[in-house]
Amino acid sequence: MNEQVRGRSEGSVRRRPDGCRSALSEAYDTALLDLDGVVYAGGQAIAHAVESLTAARGGGMHLAYVTNNAARTPLTVADQLTGLGLPTGPDDVITSAQAVARLISEQVPAGARVLAVGGEGLVVALRERGLQPVFSADDDPAAVVQGFDPTLDWGRLAEAAYAVQRGVPWFASNTDLTIPRERGIAPGNGALVEVVRTAAGGAPQVAGKPRPPMHRETVLRTGAQRPLVVGDRLDTDIEGAYHGEVDALLVLTGVATAAELLAAPPQHRPAYVDADLRGLLVPQPGVTEDGDGFRCGGWRAALAGDTFTVAGEGAPLDGLRALCAAAWTAAGNGRCTADAGKALARIGM
Repeated sequence: MNEQVRGRSEGSVRRRPDGCRSALSEAYDTALLDLDGVVYAGGQAIAHAVESLTAARGGGMHLAYVTNNAARTPLTVADQLTGLGLPTGPDDVITSAQAVARLISEQVPAGARVLAVGGEGLVVALRERGLQPVFSADDDPAAVVQGFDPTLDWGRLAEAAYAVQRGVPWFASNTDLTIPRERGIAPGNGALVEVVRTAAGGAPQVAGKPRPPMHRETVLRTGAQRPLVVGDRLDTDIEGAYHGEVDALLVLTGVATAAELLAAPPQHRPAYVDADLRGLLVPQPGVTEDGDGFRCGGWRAALAGDTFTVAGEGAPLDGLRALCAAAWTAAGNGRCTADAGKALARIGM
């Protein structure tokens, strides 16, 4: 995109955050938005999310909500978003349950039984693919699939373990170890998958972010031509964008921290970083080389050995962008040094 200032110096390895001379909502046609930690935390909208997304859509950007949470149906998610002030239809929601149901349907006979260990969203997605959900390992399933369900009990996890022990092909909607809630960070579907792995061994085929089946499902359902992934997790949202070869905006309203961003390996480096979804509505400042360091806005940062130097003043996010460039460019690709905390404190983060 010729309106952007690119920060990749070789191949697909990003050495610094990108700049964009126009608002991201103008430069990209579709925002592929994660939900938990980006739009809401549990049942509460995150600050500035509703107003920012309303403005982005009003300017012509298509909003698509892409979630690894397989517990609920697209209709239920759409209704929640509508209730928060974001009018949404079920076709605007893509879930990992849909992605894993497609993946299973490509490997088992039409109408096959599938042991469903998850919520309503997983059951509905299986039925949409012509598969028959069952709930016992003794129902002769052709596959077993796990999806997040906050009400899941020991008995259903045991059924999954029994089926996997018998050699039934095993699938998982996603393997996020945690999920943001109103009260903090809670265990995610990946933690439940680990319970079954501990009992039965092996490893499931995974459909959700950052795996390719989720990206494929999203593209098929949205038809996006210039998509921008928007997420709060480096190991799912940002890595998924990396594998899909599309740009990503990291918002610091969920799981990822500034320190983790400095230490990010190439597949976890977003094109853009901002505090929250207001970042969709503004240009993104570029990061430029400045001698042996990097400058963004009023800040200059460098990394010599294991020591950051940072000087200047201005918006803390500009300081973070400059620090990212210094860390990502250094030998070792994004080491988190001992004094990263001091550098972040210096810029006010």
